[in-house]
Amino acid sequence: MLDYLVIGAGPAGLQMGWFLRAAGRSYTIMEAGPAPGTFFATFPRHRTLISINKKYNGTDDPELNLRMDWNSLLSDDPELLFTRFSDRYFPHADDMVRYLARFAEGLDVVYGSRARHVTRNDDGFAVTDDHGTVRTARRLIIATGVSRENVPAIPGVEQAEQYGVVSVDPKEFVDKRVLIIGKGNSAFETADNLVETAAVVHVAGPRSVKMAWRTHYVGHLRAVNNNFLDTYQLKSQNAVLDGEVRHIERLDDGTYRVTVAFVRADEVTKDIPYDRVIVCAGFAFDRSIFDDTCRPALHASGRFPALTPAYESVDVPGLHFAGTITQSRDFKRGTSGFIHGFRYGVRALHRILEERHHDVRWPGEDVGADPKAMAQAVLDRVNRSSALWQQFGVIADVITHDGRYLEERPVDLPIDGPHYTITLEYGPGHDQVDPFDVTVGRITQSDAARADEGHYLHPVVRHHRPGEEPAVHHVTENLENDWTSPDVHLEPLRAFFARTV
Repeated sequence: MLDYLVIGAGPAGLQMGWFLRAAGRSYTIMEAGPAPGTFFATFPRHRTLISINKKYNGTDDPELNLRMDWNSLLSDDPELLFTRFSDRYFPHADDMVRYLARFAEGLDVVYGSRARHVTRNDDGFAVTDDHGTVRTARRLIIATGVSRENVPAIPGVEQAEQYGVVSVDPKEFVDKRVLIIGKGNSAFETADNLVETAAVVHVAGPRSVKMAWRTHYVGHLRAVNNNFLDTYQLKSQNAVLDGEVRHIERLDDGTYRVTVAFVRADEVTKDIPYDRVIVCAGFAFDRSIFDDTCRPALHASGRFPALTPAYESVDVPGLHFAGTITQSRDFKRGTSGFIHGFRYGVRALHRILEERHHDVRWPGEDVGADPKAMAQAVLDRVNRSSALWQQFGVIADVITHDGRYLEERPVDLPIDGPHYTITLEYGPGHDQVDPFDVTVGRITQSDAARADEGHYLHPVVRHHRPGEEPAVHHVTENLENDWTSPDVHLEPLRAFFARTV
């Protein structure tokens, strides 16, 4: 019996495989496709990733460079950086396929082995693939990604075309009226592809479009996909409909009649004719392979598994999750749905498993109880850590009651006794402020007394005592994320530790 069985050889499964191999654990990765990263062989459909690949950052510090590298997996091999595979800021999806194939070399991956049935007993888990082969393991890690297209419950939606299979050739839409259901990046990349050929393109959904540059959630609409908004605002026949699609009817001539209930227009409902209707409503986790002994509970309207802080199913012990399907932990507010976030989640999961099952102490060092030494240790980390930077508010460093500094734990993973957590966070109401509105005031970067009013990303230190509200210290924000000032950053933090240690 294996220590671990991993299902899925996408980025998360390969990342976990790398850690398991390095730790000397017995493991196998099952992959349905003929090669790793098969999701990226198809998606995104228009082949431009929205994960940035900033190669030149003015530093040779590999940890700082990971703050601007959203595609690399974690390893100790500089040749296994995505920046070796593409120079483009928004890379082509084929570059990701090539990168994952290189990263997978040397890992124990069984290709062409689709998991069909998962059961659980007292010893662990058994997974049967589509060839009838059964593999067993004490613990199971699901890294399948979001493999099922999310289809909204609209009467007649089965007659529409799905994002995953609709043609990406704009010539097939010449002079057509097209409705796209959804307001995320897949919807807008599809719309942008059609602006030169379609007569009319409507993008519809009941909620307002949210821009990533305002919310700081990279899954909201990105600038690289929002050119379509120009064609709406500058009267080019296209439109964004703030309304709920109530009904889709396919007519005898092959066209559609779609009933839309508008949210803020004068019309209550309106029937609108279209030649094509495309559903671009995102993706969801598919739990159909699990039987009743281990079917995990779901979260976020059934789109993702419900997880504990240890990335474990809330109702199936020993069933863990890795990758984009862990975004129930920070749904629509963090980065767990993306490589630059979940690579640190996978590392945290591996450390949790090592600590729980193999008696391996969480990595850390002793800093003692001297307030200045504690403050300096914190500032050294927040000035360099890529994990705290990328997993803002989700991954935390911890200083324990006995003065041990632990790196990169899930912020709500239980820990005994009084302790400090160190995170990077945006300020309250940050998504309510237009970052380009120069009339909106900001605190002075040297005003440590008002650091808690800062909107931008900045360090937050909390002292936790059982049964008490945590004491909180904010380190003032800085334009270049340089928290090294003795007077503005170090001394106020030292004084906080002196009061609370």
